[in-house]
Amino acid sequence: MINKMIKVFHANSLSHLIIIFTVFAVTGSLSVTVSEPIIEFINLKNLITFYPFYLIVKVLVIIISYNILLISFGTLVGQFSYFSNMQKKFLRRFKIIK
Repeated sequence: MINKMIKVFHANSLSHLIIIFTVFAVTGSLSVTVSEPIIEFINLKNLITFYPFYLIVKVLVIIISYNILLISFGTLVGQFSYFSNMQKKFLRRFKIIK
């Protein structure tokens, strides 16, 4: 099962896979934490009173902060190219880049 995970995530070894999972975990948790002060700073609750639209904008803020943090933490652990390729794959899926 570990070998299958290594292949799915295009990791070089088990230690590389652990680094990848750690970066994803830290980035995911931190993006939610960091997005709250951003939302408070732009005073989003007062700007948008329609709650479903507020949630959509909040999710967009979380996604943007996640992408920035993913590249940042990936660079800190020396895996910039790996996470840069992950970002490109993500942006291609949403047809933001070609």
